[in-house]
Amino acid sequence: MKISQERAPIYEAMMELQSKRIVPFDVPGHKRGRGNPALTEFLGEKCMRFDLNAMKPLDNICHPTTVIREAEILAAEAFGANNAFFMVNGTTSAVQAMIMSVCKKGDKIILPRNVHRSAINALIICGAVPVYVNPHTNHDIGIALGMSLEGVREAIENFPEAKAVFVNNPTYYGICSNLKAITELAHSRGMKVLVDEAHGTHFYFGENMPVSAMAAGADMAAVSMHKSGGSLTQSSFLLSGKNVNPNYLRQIINITQTTSGSYLLLSSLDISRRNLALGGKEIFASVCNLAEYARDEVNQIGDYNAYSKELINGDTVFDFDITKLSINTLDIGLAGIEVYDILRDEYDIQTEFGDIGNILAYISIGDRISDIERLVGALSEIRRLYKKDKSGMLDYEYISPRVVLTPQDAFYSEKESVPLESSQGRICTEFIMSYPPGIPILAPGEEITEEIIEYINYAKGKGCLMTGPEDMEIKRVNVL
Repeated sequence: MKISQERAPIYEAMMELQSKRIVPFDVPGHKRGRGNPALTEFLGEKCMRFDLNAMKPLDNICHPTTVIREAEILAAEAFGANNAFFMVNGTTSAVQAMIMSVCKKGDKIILPRNVHRSAINALIICGAVPVYVNPHTNHDIGIALGMSLEGVREAIENFPEAKAVFVNNPTYYGICSNLKAITELAHSRGMKVLVDEAHGTHFYFGENMPVSAMAAGADMAAVSMHKSGGSLTQSSFLLSGKNVNPNYLRQIINITQTTSGSYLLLSSLDISRRNLALGGKEIFASVCNLAEYARDEVNQIGDYNAYSKELINGDTVFDFDITKLSINTLDIGLAGIEVYDILRDEYDIQTEFGDIGNILAYISIGDRISDIERLVGALSEIRRLYKKDKSGMLDYEYISPRVVLTPQDAFYSEKESVPLESSQGRICTEFIMSYPPGIPILAPGEEITEEIIEYINYAKGKGCLMTGPEDMEIKRVNVL
């Protein structure tokens, strides 16, 4: 029996349960908030009442057969997938489940090096071997682009035994590769296609958007519903196509995902899916209009470059996500992270991230025209007050690595801690990255070069939040 997209089975079951006034002798121990008045006052009594345990009327995320299963069927239909899985450990766990479901120790996987750390973490866990397709860089704005079709073809020719090709769709900055052609090429060689769509929820519901993973024929996609889809932080979907065994994939998910799935997160996914299935076309038309208006206004200020579809070259930038308001700041003599800090500290405006040369203002279903105007006004004033000569600034985000060992072998190897300044030529055994966006500058198994040390020191000096290594101050690094 077909279920209507107007339904939200998890939400409905939770509401029905609330009407029964059940006395809780189960977890969570706060007992609908009564046991923790301070937390209840902070979050609200209704929120605490809906923080529920996986009891029979609410199904079980590890083995869904009733309301969660119905919600999965609705999500799969809404996204054009064969199956959909509710993920409450974030898109990180969805990315890792994709990789771990197709790769075991020693298997090769083709992927761009500018992946989120969650993908490389999956290689540490399962022991797969990365075959990197190093992205090209746009030197005007200093960002890594997508995967070139020829780069993927060359990797497949050199490593025909690889099990899968992993693609970002889009990148944090809005760059899309030729996903359909890459998928067809990989499938012609018997390889699975895995897609990180952390920033691409809207591709499934908006009009005139870049192609989504499921529409392109990919085998699996990790979708951050909480980013552009409106659900609560840490809630995501893992989608799969017709050539993926959903029962085996669920087994892999259950290796790492919690058995105590938050019903606040689950219901937020259910309600948000319904919202987008019923009104996504109109919602994302509005988002696109807001982003285009903002882009035009920012570019009229001068010196800022809010880039868009003019970057499209038919290959490494096959398409561009116009909802991403990515702004290059170098021509005002400030690193993106410096503009990010000024916006937050002086203007009470929180953008998604700032890096060496860019900021990203995330435009979504919750924004208003007045918010856009406030951002544009602040950027104009920052240019007037803070503009300076840009000489001596770094103008790139991506450094091609020299991979010496697999991430797993390096991470679990015998290691020693050395000062970062004297680590040139050594093999790193941990991550170093700016977060966001969480793309490693160094990953386990890669050689530390003079250029990398210079970049890390520069990023630290500009105020980037550096994460990953054991030394929280990033003055020392673990090496082989």
